[in-house]
Amino acid sequence: MNGSRSWHGQYGPGVPPDPDFERITLPEVLTRTAGRFPDRTALIFMGKKILYRELESLVNRCARALAAIGVQQGDRVALLLPNMPQFVIAAYAALRIGAVAVPCDPLATEEELAGQLTDSASAVLVTLDLLYPRALALKEKTGVRSIVVCHITDYLPFPGNKLLPFFQKMLYRKIAPEPGIHEFLPFLLPHADTPVESRAQWDQVATLIHTEGTTGAGKGVLLTHANMAAGSQQLRIWLADLQDGAESILAIFPFFHPAGWTAVQNLAIRAGWTDILVPHPDLPAIIEIMQKHKPALLAGPPGIYRLLLLQDRFRKAGLSAVKGFITGAAPVSPGLAGELRSLRNVPVINLYGLTETCAIGAATPWGGPEKPGTVGLPLPGTDLKIVDADRGDRELPADEVGEICLKGPQVMQGYASGPVTAAAAANDGWFSTGDVGSIDPEGYLTVLDRKEDLIVTAGRRIYPGEIDAVLLTHPEVLDVCTIGVSDGHGGMTAKSYVVLKPGQTAKVGEMFAHCRERLPADKVPQSIEFIDALPKSTLGKTLRREVKARQRS
Repeated sequence: MNGSRSWHGQYGPGVPPDPDFERITLPEVLTRTAGRFPDRTALIFMGKKILYRELESLVNRCARALAAIGVQQGDRVALLLPNMPQFVIAAYAALRIGAVAVPCDPLATEEELAGQLTDSASAVLVTLDLLYPRALALKEKTGVRSIVVCHITDYLPFPGNKLLPFFQKMLYRKIAPEPGIHEFLPFLLPHADTPVESRAQWDQVATLIHTEGTTGAGKGVLLTHANMAAGSQQLRIWLADLQDGAESILAIFPFFHPAGWTAVQNLAIRAGWTDILVPHPDLPAIIEIMQKHKPALLAGPPGIYRLLLLQDRFRKAGLSAVKGFITGAAPVSPGLAGELRSLRNVPVINLYGLTETCAIGAATPWGGPEKPGTVGLPLPGTDLKIVDADRGDRELPADEVGEICLKGPQVMQGYASGPVTAAAAANDGWFSTGDVGSIDPEGYLTVLDRKEDLIVTAGRRIYPGEIDAVLLTHPEVLDVCTIGVSDGHGGMTAKSYVVLKPGQTAKVGEMFAHCRERLPADKVPQSIEFIDALPKSTLGKTLRREVKARQRS
């Protein structure tokens, strides 16, 4: 990026606007970190601690094991796992031998997973024993030739690893030996843990991650080692005053999502921090893990924070060790950020990005001025502009609403089902996000909604996110989703589905009054309906397509 931008002056202390990114691939970063901090804890999983030198050794073993079953440079290795040590080990092992890691959501449907494994041409599937029957079915439907099965007990401290299969049989499944099926620890143990030369290439694809498809079918996004390395460096630069080898991060974000992959897993390994793994976002477990290990950073989606704030145990947990909250991947209301700050007056970092940009593009300044309701400033090395949403050929001035376009080293190479050349390359490197928003004179970005969710009523444009943001300021509202519905005359009106907090009894009339006080008359929804829960993705994004389908049914 050449030239100064308005947002550069708002950066926190020590954050350069246009850094010189280091050309080092992710597996090389792990080797370096293991050399710098060999006895630093890399991972904590249900009480088990794995040091960086141990993680490096396990990755070398796994790399040799994958190569022994025929995984070659460019092959795709799918990871159907929650946050557990085997995810990190297998992912970095695949990258080390030049293969491509393909993270998959364990809660996706069999149909979705079959599509992702076919789209990615995955040859190996690393999965959890509880998902083994599904893995076998997927093997029959796709090009997967080998399955590596992990047990939760693989990395539990004694005696938990021995007792769990007996006391919690639902958490352990025995796997019968057969060709092409391997159990994780026996798969690794025959192989030496001596260094494996990295075959990762800077400009080659490192990761293939599928978008969540909250408004339609997901797409496979190709991210290079250069993309992923730049993304983790941008975040490390952003958190300038935190110390390498000295922090810990609570990994609520799942690693199979780009936010967890980039902003937790890869960031922590780059900085030599400890990843405290949360395999399932169970609220009591999160609170217990947090109280026991006292992380410096909490990283999770807004929906989890909203639910945690309803728990007295979380509010009384004592957050004295917390230096910051990291959230994003879904809208973050000013009220949510304010509630977190009321418990611990530290930065609440709202990350904005897409799978196509390694989940990062803008963020709340760390140590700089915050503006509630915005997603902060473009990250170092990132350029941003707002263009006319209809044609995309005219850049708009500050405060005008249009489509958000990003440019930077974290922007993808392309889609798995399309040409390898970047979709952005045809537009001088600019990626059109499909999100609509505005940027103020100081460079703070406000995101309103997806372009396709625009509601046009009586010639006026309404973005559902504007209404959602207002309804979320009501003290009794937990969640909301506004959609466009037919007015019966060929036009559209806005309808809001509202979820109240437990025990609350607000009436629809109160919701209308709340909106009329805070919105122009033509943006007040025409109808409001209370609903017990909204359909969500694994990461807590509202699945608007399913809300629309409910309305049509």
